[in-house]
Formats: sequence, C-alpha cells, structure tokens
Amino acid sequence: MELFTGVQLPSAASEITFETPVMFLGSCFANEIGYRMAAGKLPVMTNPHGTLFNPFSVAGALDRFMEEHVYSEKDIYLHQNRYMSLDHHTAFSSYERDVLIERLNGVSRNASAFIRNASFLFVTFGTSYIYTLKESGVIVANCHKLPSSLFARRQASWSEIAARWRETLDRLSEINPELKVWFTVSPVRHLSDGAHANQLSKAHLLLAVEELLAHPMVEGYFPAYEIFMDELRDYRYYASDMVHPSETAIDYIWEKFTSIFISGHTLRLWNEAARITRALSHRITGGKTEAAPFANAMLEKISDLKNRAPYITLSEEEKYFRNLL
Repeated sequence: MELFTGVQLPSAASEITFETPVMFLGSCFANEIGYRMAAGKLPVMTNPHGTLFNPFSVAGALDRFMEEHVYSEKDIYLHQNRYMSLDHHTAFSSYERDVLIERLNGVSRNASAFIRNASFLFVTFGTSYIYTLKESGVIVANCHKLPSSLFARRQASWSEIAARWRETLDRLSEINPELKVWFTVSPVRHLSDGAHANQLSKAHLLLAVEELLAHPMVEGYFPAYEIFMDELRDYRYYASDMVHPSETAIDYIWEKFTSIFISGHTLRLWNEAARITRALSHRITGGKTEAAPFANAMLEKISDLKNRAPYITLSEEEKYFRNLL
C-alpha cells in the first residue's frame, strides 16, 4: 500500500561523469547538489556569484560569463564605506574597493572559461519577486542589507521570465551548442512574502520553465519542488527553521537526482573519492604516532583510486596526507 504520492522522474539523454563539467546556478538547491557533487570530486562549479534567487539575476550572471565581463569601479556600489556588487550575493563586499574588484574579476574569468566547456547547466529558480534599485531601475541579485527605501519590489510574470531566458539560452547556443540545460524550482518557501504570495511566486516560475522546455538548449526539468512537496510532505523533512529541507530530505532528493544523471559505476567512484575528501577533516590528536598510519592508509586509497580512475583529481588530498608524514 502506497502511503505517499510518487513523483514521476524524467529521463536524461546523457550521464554526468568525471569528464563532464557541470555548472549549478541559482538558489539553495543548486548549492546543495553542487556541493555534494564536488565532495566526490566530480567536475563542478557552483554559484560563482553566490546564491541567486530570482531568474533575472541568474540570467544576468550567465550573460556576464558569456561576454567575459571585466568588472571596474562603475560596477561597484558604495554605502557607508563598504563596497559591494549588486550582481552578487552579500559575500561579495569589502571595505577595500580594489580587493573586491580583483575578486570579482577572478571569479568571472573562471566562470567564463568553465561555461564554454561545460556539459551540463542546472538552473534553480527560487522566487519570481524582483528588487530594482530605484536610482537606476536595474534588477539586483541581492539587497546587501541596504535600506529598503533604495529599492522597488514587484513580482515578475512567467512570460517576462521566459522571454528573458530565451535571450540567454540563444546566446548559450552560440558559445556552447553542446551544453545541456536543466531547470529546477527550489522547494524552499519564501514565507516572508506570505504563504499565498509564495505559492503565486512558485506558480510563475513553474509556468516559465514549462515555456522554456520548448527551447532546443533545454533537455528537461528536474522536479525537486514536486518531490519535496508531494513525497516528503511532513515537517520532519524540514530543518529547524521550518522552511529549508532537512539533511534527510536533501539526501532523499540527492538519491533521486543521482538515479537520473549518475551511473552506478560513477557513483561508486564518487563515494570512494568523497570518503577521501571527508578524511581531511579527521582530527588527529596523537601527533605523528597516530598521523603516520592514518596518512599512509589514505595515500594507499588515493593511489588505488588514481590507478583505476586517473581522471579523478586528488592532488590536494595527496599533498595533505604526505605532509602528515
């Protein structure tokens, strides 16, 4: 007897492997899946601009990558002696302008190179509400805790979102025609908007994605939102804030994700690599007496994995364990 409503999963035409670079952009789901992939050394870049919630800012980030944008003083906003980029998450701020600009350009260069060679792009929309800076009318990715009086807020319609993204997808087809694009909608509720407004917001996102599925660059839609809302409709699957998914829920969605995109062979290698990377956080309290056997054991595991899968990069881990000897 089935005691929950199962969500039908899509099929993928190709698999994620250790030789298919993947970029994740958008809200929290992008971070959670991207970080898990990186933990097992799959080639991934996750949110170079930091977490982005609205579809326009995600599209804007991609446009910056594609045009190889070089940041300068004109891209920086100054408030109370603090410099920030309104294209980025709050992590991108500094009291030193040149330090911030150098960081922005370093991130931009890496992302520009990555997207040109990526095999997959996963985009997660979080909300259809957008904030614009009143003095310029420009949509911002994050308000950086600036006074609310500086911004105007409105809900973007599904048709606006779809039209904006068609432009970005057309440009992507020119720089990387082999790229496979997948959309998702974040299951995280924006309850600060109110429960009803949150549902309206998600509805606009879902309708926009449905429209974009017709674009030749788009391979499909991964139903993270539906899995969480239907298969996991219980507050035990929420974190303590009653908004974000718990670790158990993330594990569940990760299993669904890997069942579509990652083969059993690749997942086994991912698990081996993940155990090695997790060992970096192992606390050694007995000095070299304890460290040497542990380090040698890990170096043996690295050597074995490199012999079977030379395309997995474990140079940093190998250096760390050698330094323990």
